[in-house]
Amino acid sequence: HNRSWACFVSENSEMEKVSVEGLDDLLAAVKQREGRVLYLFFCGTRSPETGESWCPDCVKAEPVVERVLKDVTSGVFVYCTVGNRETWKDPQNVFRVNPQLRLTGVPSLVKWGTPNRLGPEECAKEDLVRMFFDVED
Repeated sequence: HNRSWACFVSENSEMEKVSVEGLDDLLAAVKQREGRVLYLFFCGTRSPETGESWCPDCVKAEPVVERVLKDVTSGVFVYCTVGNRETWKDPQNVFRVNPQLRLTGVPSLVKWGTPNRLGPEECAKEDLVRMFFDVED
């Protein structure tokens, strides 16, 4: 059960949605879209049994991000899974040590190539997510 993010885009939107797994896939997706505004959303990998992330904060944040995305009209939204709980908790996890990301928690929203980011506490707060995507209420 793998929900597609494509269904959360408004019809007139120029926004592209991509789902990737792992750092290599992410960097490849970013490279292909150089020069575009990239919003990266990092979450714990979903369980095949439940279809939900092992990370309760990710489960809370996803519907909020989905709601706001309906109003985002341009750029690229990349949904990226960071692995299972064990993989993520490793201090040497590739997402934690990558100099461009240096993630400290999931869920995280990162605007690629900028210091703009929201951490686990903030990703479920719709007003902050709207500000992150620069969407007016």
